[in-house]
Amino acid sequence: MFQDLHQSVLLEQAVTALAINPSGLYLDGTFGRGGHSRFILDALSEDGKLYVVDCDPEALAFAHALAEEDSRVYVLAGDFESVVKDLLDQGEQFDGVLFDFGVSSPQIDDASRGFSFQKDGPLDMRMNNQAGDSAAEWLNRADADEMKRVFWRYGEEKNAGRIARAIVEHREESPLVHTADLVEVVKTVNKPHPKEKKHPATRVFQAVRIHINDELGQIERVLPNALSILKQGGRFVVISFHSLEDRIVKRYFRDMAKAESMDRRMPVLPDNLRPALLKIVHKPVKAQDVDENIRARSAIMRVAEKL
Repeated sequence: MFQDLHQSVLLEQAVTALAINPSGLYLDGTFGRGGHSRFILDALSEDGKLYVVDCDPEALAFAHALAEEDSRVYVLAGDFESVVKDLLDQGEQFDGVLFDFGVSSPQIDDASRGFSFQKDGPLDMRMNNQAGDSAAEWLNRADADEMKRVFWRYGEEKNAGRIARAIVEHREESPLVHTADLVEVVKTVNKPHPKEKKHPATRVFQAVRIHINDELGQIERVLPNALSILKQGGRFVVISFHSLEDRIVKRYFRDMAKAESMDRRMPVLPDNLRPALLKIVHKPVKAQDVDENIRARSAIMRVAEKL
C-alpha cells in the first residue's frame, strides 16, 4: 500500500529542517499519503513518537495502515485546526510540527474528488468528502456578488463578476453538477487562447476549493495553537503552495519573531509586553524538483524555532 503514490514536495529539506530529536514527539499536521511522515520515522528511535493528522478518508486509510506497521505512529482524524486545538487543550507538547498545506496530487488525480478542471467528475472539491457543502451545492446556491468576491479574493480572477453572472444564468437552465459544467461556463467568459499556458478555469477552481474548505481561515487559526504546542527549541516547518497561503505564514512568523511593540508616549510603560516567540531559522526554501513534479513549482518552505 505504501508505494510512492504521492511525490512529497521538499521532502528531505522539510525533515532536515525539523532537526529531529530521535526520541522526540512530532506532529505531521497534513499527512496526505505519508511521504514526510515516513522520512520522520526513519530519523526517530524506538522511543520517538509521531502524531499524524488528516480529514480525508482516503488519506486516513493510509495513515491507519502505517500505524498498524509502526507502533510509533498515532493517527488523529479531523481537520488540522480542530486536532491541534484538541492537542493544546490536552496539554501536549511537541519537539516539531510540520504542515504541508494545499491539495495533494492524489486528490487532484482522482476525478471523483472534483478538484481537477482537466478531468470530468462530480463537482465536489471537499478535503473531507463526507462532511460539509460540496462545490456544486455552494455554486448552485450562492448569489452573484458572493461568488464574485470569492473568485477575486481567492483566485484573483479578473473576470470574477462576469463569470459569477454566467453561472447564475447557467443554473437557471440546469444546475452545475460536474466539473465539466463549471469549466464550460468559465470558458464562455475566459476564452481559451493558444498563447495562454494557464487553463481558463484555473483561478476559479482554486478559489472555489479554498472557499468551501475554508483553507486560509484554518491556516490563520491553526498557527497560534501550533506555536503553543511546541516545546522551547521546537521547530515549526510550513510548506505553502500559493502566495495567499505563504503570505499568512510569512506575516505570522515575522510578527512572532519580534517583541511586542510599545507606545513610548505612554506615561507608564506596561511590564507585560510579549517577547519574541520565534526565531526565523533561515531564508525561505523553494522547491528545486519542479521538472519531475510540475505541481511543486510554487512550493515554498518557511522554518522557525520556538524561543
